[in-house]
Amino acid sequence: MRTLISTVFVSLDGVMEAPGGEPGYRNSGWTFKDVEFLPQAYELKGREQEEAAALMMGRNSYEAFSPVWPGMEEFARYKSMPKYVVSTRLTDGDLVSDWGATTILRSLDEVAALKETEGGPIIVHGSTELNRSLADADLIDRYHLLVFPLLLGAGKRLFSDTDKDAQKLRLVEHEAYANGIQKNVFDVVR
Repeated sequence: MRTLISTVFVSLDGVMEAPGGEPGYRNSGWTFKDVEFLPQAYELKGREQEEAAALMMGRNSYEAFSPVWPGMEEFARYKSMPKYVVSTRLTDGDLVSDWGATTILRSLDEVAALKETEGGPIIVHGSTELNRSLADADLIDRYHLLVFPLLLGAGKRLFSDTDKDAQKLRLVEHEAYANGIQKNVFDVVR
């Protein structure tokens, strides 16, 4: 069975919207304009590329990443690994041709079936709605959180507000950096 890992830049109050500067959000770009850059705080991001066997995202994140990431040296390893986009609207004609093999999954049942296959970890980048749906369906196995020392108020949040039983997490790795970012890696306890 494959491990599904959610990796997220998140504010202290749980907002993950527009960390890279997407237009239309009041605090857009908060990860680079409001917190001093320290390379060591992002070591986890490089490690994720080395350890992941596949990349998963929702439609919105795919549409944001696919025009940019294929040509970025920082994300070169992702170009060659299989990618999965969870979407009911995308078609194969919507996929970019310069980013390697990409498969569209139409449902969480298809995600669950993918997890049952042989292979290494699948990393989920961004994808607010997908993250909440995967968590509510108990499909996420691990969280890689870089928590920024900011309160953003309004915005899309990592965790849903679905009324459900408590889900226990086990902290397996953590570190705090001089710029206030905290790395928290949690395994989901089942």
